[in-house]
Amino acid sequence: QVQLVESGGGLVQTGGSLRLSCVVSGVTFSLNDIGWYRQVAGKKREFIGRISSSGSPMYDVSVKGRFTISRDNAKTTAYLQMNSLKPEDTAVYYCNVIPNQQPWGQGTQVTVYS
Repeated sequence: QVQLVESGGGLVQTGGSLRLSCVVSGVTFSLNDIGWYRQVAGKKREFIGRISSSGSPMYDVSVKGRFTISRDNAKTTAYLQMNSLKPEDTAVYYCNVIPNQQPWGQGTQVTVYS
């Protein structure tokens, strides 16, 4: 059974930083790409970036240059470093396996205030 556990969210001022973690269990982590997503209440979940099994990241234009995705295969953990945060980054953040999407975890709330 695959489990996805996101953590690291919180309340931060505009321009601040947070690092989110995504611990994955139940799959061979090192063989899977990992995606990061976010969802605002009442809106669709949106894709913001991913990291390949070999460690190559790619980003949606909305976060490119501000967010950095990394991974530690030994810890079966993916990270989302978020810098220069804006109020519009406020959302619940999720991770998932790509392409074999698994049941979503609980996510972690990020709130950016001005």
